[in-house]
Amino acid sequence: MDSADPMIDMARLVERMLRVEALFAGATTEGERTAAENARERIRARLDRLRQQDPPVEYRFSMTDRWSRALFLGLLRRYGINPFRYPGQRHTTVMARVSKRFVDETLWPTFEELNRTLQGYLEDVTQRVIAQAVHPDCTEAPEVAALPPAS
Repeated sequence: MDSADPMIDMARLVERMLRVEALFAGATTEGERTAAENARERIRARLDRLRQQDPPVEYRFSMTDRWSRALFLGLLRRYGINPFRYPGQRHTTVMARVSKRFVDETLWPTFEELNRTLQGYLEDVTQRVIAQAVHPDCTEAPEVAALPPAS
């Protein structure tokens, strides 16, 4: 994301995320790729077909990054899958009952691509905010062979 306007960046992010979803929904034309609602409906229909052929099983997903977890929860809910946790499970745990084939072919690949897109956006925004509000040098600390002597 190279634009300095956060609203343009966010619009691009949303557009890119909708295109990713359309890709995994099996969109075949440019019009379908941009129609996120159609993509979601195709994925839900695919999930319904898979439920008959490949009954849902319980999955345990673990995500320590709250942004990734929020994205994953949203994706589950978007497709009508109810996420849950059992008492005593950590907040990093997300449970869901879903067919293995749907997880392997659609849910997880879609999540991974959306997550890469979202993480890239968050990294870019973070770097810009720090550079503007704190210090322009946002590079990592260099590695040194030994600690310098205390002064």
